Amino acid sequence: MAEAVVLDTALTWQEIAVVAEGRGLALSPGAWHRIAKARAIVEALVEREIRGYGINTGVGALCDVIISRENQQALSHNIILSHNCGVGQPLGRAETRAVMAAQIANFAHGYSGISVEVVETLLALLNADMLPVIPSKGSVGYLTHAAAIGLVLIGDGECIHAGQRLAGGEALARLGRQPLVLRAKEGLSLVNGTPCATGLAALAVSRLSHLAEWADAAAAMTYENLGAQSDPFAEMPLALRRSEGLQQVGRNLRQWLEGSALLEQSAGSRTQDPLSLRAVPQVHGAVRDSLAQVAEVVDRELASVTDNPVVAGSSDAPEVHSQAHAVGAALGLAMDSLGTAAAELAAISERRIDRLVNPLVSGLPAFLATGSGVCSGFMIIQYTAAALAADNRRLAAPASLDGGITSALQEDILTHATPAADKALAILDNLQTILAIEVMSAVQAYDQQAGSAAKAFRTGCLYDVVRQSVPFYRDDRPLNGDVAKIRALIGSNRDALHALQKTIPEVAEQVALAVNS
Repeated sequence: MAEAVVLDTALTWQEIAVVAEGRGLALSPGAWHRIAKARAIVEALVEREIRGYGINTGVGALCDVIISRENQQALSHNIILSHNCGVGQPLGRAETRAVMAAQIANFAHGYSGISVEVVETLLALLNADMLPVIPSKGSVGYLTHAAAIGLVLIGDGECIHAGQRLAGGEALARLGRQPLVLRAKEGLSLVNGTPCATGLAALAVSRLSHLAEWADAAAAMTYENLGAQSDPFAEMPLALRRSEGLQQVGRNLRQWLEGSALLEQSAGSRTQDPLSLRAVPQVHGAVRDSLAQVAEVVDRELASVTDNPVVAGSSDAPEVHSQAHAVGAALGLAMDSLGTAAAELAAISERRIDRLVNPLVSGLPAFLATGSGVCSGFMIIQYTAAALAADNRRLAAPASLDGGITSALQEDILTHATPAADKALAILDNLQTILAIEVMSAVQAYDQQAGSAAKAFRTGCLYDVVRQSVPFYRDDRPLNGDVAKIRALIGSNRDALHALQKTIPEVAEQVALAVNS
């Protein structure tokens, strides 16, 4: 089993992503010290009756209502219950783990004032894969998602473990823990900040990073089937445009297509290829550049304190500061940007699919079908890709501009970071399906090329990998079953595609087996 990720000062999006996929999480001694120190500051604020939002006051529009010391535990408890109003299907395993990891990381900065016991219990749940059931809808920012986690901590709510649902109290008992009695500020801290959006954003960055590699591979296969321009992705002319993303895509395409006899055979038959083929470096590269900017935003968010209020100073000189760090405007804008970039990647893939199946431009059998009119081949699966690309265009409308007013005008601007991350993940899900359809179409097209010209070595290896999952299509089975298999292939073994791209013939067979394992 892989070693746990150790949180010292801050996590990165890559670390959130690997924890989301199942890696354990541990805190350094320094992180535990910061958490304990911040809790001591909260206790000092309570003892000295220094006013602090959500510590000894109500929350939201009730921020000026003073809460007596004997009622502060009740306030924390009630915040968890009242904020549990999320609806809809629960988040998936990876999404839940990502949110929990980001939440723990936020507390570990040492400005929230939550107790060591709370963080220990969160870590125990995460590392045992005992995951709170978090309804996916109903939050303009963060409150309802995080409250569902807090509900389990107090022995209520539900968890999912190994596919089984169990009550929150039972989940804690299996871990040898008792339900927590939340103290001053802990209820507010558990529902506050941007960990929900940050965790989901880290997953979105990870998934687009992976799908961008598959998009290059799919484009290379399509170009090899349809391209005609001689040396289309040469290094020197591409270097004239300043874009690291473009240069990376150019390198990838040259690697995938190196030694292609198919391209040598068709070279020069057209002066210029259509944009969906010729502009792959420019479009895919722009997506990569945008992704790099988004990744920086997510890492900055993970390195930031996003609680409100924050506590500082010391037990002897406690401080409490009401800010707006829980507002996730940067994340909302970043996730809107990522969603648009992913939708663009899907859009150009769908256009390449159309060119593969369209007999007016492909030079291949109509719709890659066998038989004359008896079989429809890939005709309707292109409709599916077009529908998903259209769905993406609707989803790509910016969530960060949705606005809205809540809490009796106290919260009168909303930046919708969590909904922006949620819809970015939905776009990525559609992108994965569209890329699966393109890969399937390109592999089918290879089998219908006239003559015997050989594929490039690396695209040939990928062809073999795909054909191990799905055979040639003859209208002999439902196509959506094949799509599901290639979607799963794309979604798994994230390092294997890179290895396949870099490999040499002597190790091709081993890599192909790894991709399908």
